[in-house]
Amino acid sequence: MDAGSLSSSAPIIKTRSRYPLQEQFIQRKSSKENLDRFIPNRSAMDFDYAHYMLTEGNKGKENPVVSSPSRDAYRKQLAESLNMNRTRILAFKNKPPVPVDLIPHEISISQDNKPAKPRRFIPQTSERTLDAPDLVDDYYLNLLDWGSGNVLAIALGSTVYLWDATNGSTSELVTVDDENGPVTSVSWAPDGRHIAVGLNNSDVQLWDTTSNRQLRTLRGGHRQRVGSLAWNNHILTTGGMDSRIVNNDVRIRSHVVETYRGHEQEVCGLKWSASGSQLASGGNDNLLYIWDRATASSNSSTQWLHRLEDHTSAVKALAWCPFQGNLLASGGGSGDRCIKFWNTHTGACLNSVDTGSQVCSLLWNKNERELLSSHGFTQNQLTLWKYPSMVKMAELTGHTSRVLFMAQSPDGCTVASAAADETLRFWNVFGAPEAAKAAPKVRAEPFSHVNRIR
Repeated sequence: MDAGSLSSSAPIIKTRSRYPLQEQFIQRKSSKENLDRFIPNRSAMDFDYAHYMLTEGNKGKENPVVSSPSRDAYRKQLAESLNMNRTRILAFKNKPPVPVDLIPHEISISQDNKPAKPRRFIPQTSERTLDAPDLVDDYYLNLLDWGSGNVLAIALGSTVYLWDATNGSTSELVTVDDENGPVTSVSWAPDGRHIAVGLNNSDVQLWDTTSNRQLRTLRGGHRQRVGSLAWNNHILTTGGMDSRIVNNDVRIRSHVVETYRGHEQEVCGLKWSASGSQLASGGNDNLLYIWDRATASSNSSTQWLHRLEDHTSAVKALAWCPFQGNLLASGGGSGDRCIKFWNTHTGACLNSVDTGSQVCSLLWNKNERELLSSHGFTQNQLTLWKYPSMVKMAELTGHTSRVLFMAQSPDGCTVASAAADETLRFWNVFGAPEAAKAAPKVRAEPFSHVNRIR
C-alpha cells in the first residue's frame, strides 16, 4: 500500500494562500561563460607574433625604405602566406579545437553519405510553472487531464479548474459541497467538450464545459469514492475504492451496462487501448488486469483476459503504446519501483526495469519511441527513457515532492506534471513533431488517356 491515501469520509479543510493556476516567475541564472568580453584569453594568444609586432613590426613604418612595386607585391604575398596580416595582438576567444580524424579518409569516402539525424535538444527545466494550491497528495487519485480541445483540467480540493493552453486563461468549472467532495478524479471525453468528475461520495458528474452546465450525475455504480476514469467513445469506465470497475453508457438512463470484478482493493489505474478492444486496470492489491471488451457481459461480472501478479506494490501508472497496439507499460508503487512491459495478447512480461523510486505516472511519446515516467522520493523527477533499450535520455527535476500526475498536450509535444508540492509544471520534453512526409509521386501509366481495349 502506497503512502498518501485519503480517507473517504474525512473532509479536507485548507486555507487557500494563493490563487490557483497563477504563473510563478522565477529568476533564472544565465548559463553563459566569459561574460566579461574585455578580458583576453592567454591560451589563445601567439606570444611570438605579439613580441614581433611590438618590437620589429613597426620599424618599416618608422624608417621607410624606398622599394620597388615588385618588392611590395612580394612582401604582401609572403605576409599572406605566413599569416602575418593580423592586426590584433590580444585574443578574446578560445582557439578552435584541432580536428581529430578518427576514421581513415579512405574508409570514410567509401561509406554511404547518409545525413545523420540531429539529436533532439531536451530542455532540463520547465517552461512554465503554475500554482496548484490544495492539490490532494494522494497516490491513488487521478486529478489531472488534458483534453483534445487543448484545455487542461485539474482538481484542487473540491474545485475543478480549467486552464486554456491557447490563451492561458483560467476558469472554475465546479465546486462540490464538502459532504460530497473532495474531487477524486477528472477525465475528458474524446470530443474535448465534455468532462467526467469523480467524487469522494461515489458519484460521477458529467459536465458540458462549453455551456458550463452539468448534464447528469451517475449514481449506483459504486459504494465508495471513484478514483479512476477512462473513456471509450460513449462508454465511461469508472474504478472505485470498492474494487469494482463499471462500464457506464452515458447515452441511456440505466447507465450501468457491464461490471468487471477481480480486484480486491481500490482500483487506481484505468486505461483503454487505442482500438477500444482492451482495458487495463491496476489496483492497490498489486494486481494488473487485462479485460477484453468483446467478452463483456451485462448479465454477470466479466471474466478477465489476463491476471498479472508480477508487481509487488500498487499499480497505478498505465500507458498503452501508440505504435504497437498490444504493448502496455505499467508502473509500480514505492514497494515495487519497476516499469514493466506486457504483451497483452499473450500476457507475457517482455521486460522489467527497476527505476529506484515510486512510479506515479507513465506517458508514451507519440512521435518517437520514448517513454516518460514520473517519480516520488528521493528525486521527485521525470525520467525520459529510450524504448526498447530503456536507456535514460534525460532526468527533469524541479518538483520538490512526488510527481503524482502527468498529462500530455493534444499535439503530443508538451507534458504537464502536478506534484504534492502544489505546483503545476509544463515541460517541452517530447519536442515538435516531424513534418509530414510528402506523398510519393505516382508515375502515370503510359497511354492512360487512351481507352482500354476490352
